[in-house]
Amino acid sequence: MHNYKEMKIWQKARTLVKAVYEITEKLPKDELYGLTSQIRRAVVSVPANIAEGAGRGTDRDFGHFLNIARGSLFELDTLLILAKDLEYISESELGTVSEMISEIIKMMVSFQNRLV
Repeated sequence: MHNYKEMKIWQKARTLVKAVYEITEKLPKDELYGLTSQIRRAVVSVPANIAEGAGRGTDRDFGHFLNIARGSLFELDTLLILAKDLEYISESELGTVSEMISEIIKMMVSFQNRLV
């Protein structure tokens, strides 16, 4: 088992959750059960899947959960692009969070390559 609390990807994913929650606070209230909810579910899924995978018995299982977390990052990126298209968030906000997402994806791929 891996200690997920000491893992940089889990720590950065927590930081991403906070940043995304701050951005989604500004979304229109009529999006609360739509885009806002979907964005928040996607971002929370990232550290949750990293933690769940770390608690599994094998590196193969861990890799599976990292794949799920990575999929959530791609989903999140797409949802934020849509929020930008709808003019709910600024280009700057999108850029900042997209950079965070890209960094976590790169770290995750690198880590997964070491698991194999």
